[in-house]
Amino acid sequence: MKNLLKSIFISVFPMFTLYVFIVSIIHFTQNGFTIQYAGKLIASFTIITLFVGLFIIPQARTKRNLDIYTIIIGIGLISSVIGSFLSSGDKNNSIIILLILCWIAYLSWYSIFEKRNTSILKVGNRLPNFELEDTDKNKISSFTFFGQPSIFLFYRGNWCPLCMAQIKEIVAQYKALEDRGVHMVLISPQPHQYSKNLAKKFNVNFNFLTDANNTVAKQLGIFAENGIPAGFQAFGYGSDTVLPTVIITNTKGNIVFADLTDNYRVRPEPETFLKVIDSL
Repeated sequence: MKNLLKSIFISVFPMFTLYVFIVSIIHFTQNGFTIQYAGKLIASFTIITLFVGLFIIPQARTKRNLDIYTIIIGIGLISSVIGSFLSSGDKNNSIIILLILCWIAYLSWYSIFEKRNTSILKVGNRLPNFELEDTDKNKISSFTFFGQPSIFLFYRGNWCPLCMAQIKEIVAQYKALEDRGVHMVLISPQPHQYSKNLAKKFNVNFNFLTDANNTVAKQLGIFAENGIPAGFQAFGYGSDTVLPTVIITNTKGNIVFADLTDNYRVRPEPETFLKVIDSL
């Protein structure tokens, strides 16, 4: 099944990294300091810092290649390899090499979306009609938002820390958007209760809507099959989700801006939306 391997990878990779970190700590407590395990500790701790940081410190975006993290992880690899040659004991570098390969896969494979079909959401096109559901499962047509500028933000769900940080940024622009008469439409395929909780948390006059069964995502070509990390189904999420997407339409419903990012960690700045609205 499409993207199933990615779904499993993003759940296993952090756990494997945590395993390397714990093994390194245990080694230090039992055998004292060695350069080899210091390198493993540096690399694993750096990766853990990234993932934990995404949940603790709101970050709507990161650099595409995470340069600083990559440099530090590389230092960890070099230290571990050099330490293994200097060691009279364990010379096995398979764990640190596997960790580095996982990091490379995370940057160059997992984080990247395959090429999208952008024909439907091309700037200048009229936004197709589609139906969404509000938090009470009432049907809402996209035509409802014509007549005023509208920003449609498709996000993966409450489980996605970057999505939540991006929404928080936009909420901070609430007054500026309201003054410009902008409809802010936040759309996710997640269960209605999660969207209801999000609406209650931010308490702003935005439209928190649900794309049931990813019907609209499929219609617009932004559907992500097996886009949810494996295991999150236990929290009520489906296996499929939507590719992070931002669409801005003018009063006539024509698309004037479309951010179709090819990397889930690379998102537009909220000031970009205001500039587009002000240019109408």
